[in-house]
Amino acid sequence: MRYDVSHRTRTRYARPVRFTRCNLRLRPIEWDGQVVESHAFHVEPRASFGEARDSGYAVNVTRMLIDRPAGEVVIDSRFRVTVNRPVPDVRADDPTVAEVGAAARASRDLGPTGPASYLFASPLIALDPAIADYCAAELDPARGIVEAGFALTRRIFTDFRYDGTATEADTPPAEAFAKRHGVCQDFAQIMIAGLRASGVPAAYVSGYLRTIPPAGKPRLVGADATHAWVLIWCGPARGWIGFDPTNDCAMAGDHIVTAIGRDYADVAPVDGIFLGGGRQKIDVSVDVAPIEG
Repeated sequence: MRYDVSHRTRTRYARPVRFTRCNLRLRPIEWDGQVVESHAFHVEPRASFGEARDSGYAVNVTRMLIDRPAGEVVIDSRFRVTVNRPVPDVRADDPTVAEVGAAARASRDLGPTGPASYLFASPLIALDPAIADYCAAELDPARGIVEAGFALTRRIFTDFRYDGTATEADTPPAEAFAKRHGVCQDFAQIMIAGLRASGVPAAYVSGYLRTIPPAGKPRLVGADATHAWVLIWCGPARGWIGFDPTNDCAMAGDHIVTAIGRDYADVAPVDGIFLGGGRQKIDVSVDVAPIEG
């Protein structure tokens, strides 16, 4: 399936800002099962761009600079991507949870997707005993890793309620876990915390998910949103496989990968600084449009 994706961020300031510098993590990475055909930024007012320092993770970071007064900044990221990714299956020869952990600890791959980088606690995902115990019920050391991934995905989907008002972007996984509700970021970070506590490498994925409207209803342009899910390293042979605990499914043809890191801080779509301006209001609109034919 081919998609046209638009991600528009509009920031309005109470008073004009004098200077704006942002890190944009909106240009999608190349990943197994997807090919990025084109990408462009459209920014108002006019901005200059440069490549930021390599973060060490699977993220494309673009530095944006606006050095003139602005009462409003609009960042529009647009790209076209082809996704051809089958649903992963459980195989009889899948390594066990324990074997995956041992292979990860023995790995000497320190690249952006090396398993060792995703074994430990990260700035936004602490290892929590309650989460560890909860997830361990599905992560028996003798269980096949892919089967365990599906089981943990289903358990979180079943036991937690999606609630867009329950948490904020900086809500710790332990708090969301105690509430038993939250958003995709919370579900992903809880699952990651549990996997890492069991010795399994787990990464945080930022991207997009195609939403399919009810039968007979048109797509709502701009109603889609960024999405977050989990990658589990399933051993050298199977590599990284994606699981989406918000929707009880695996990463397949409806998932578009933008960036991969340890947690949200590594992959936040936009962050930065500005001088002046006072209060600000941010509106984000995302559209994921399948290209038919």
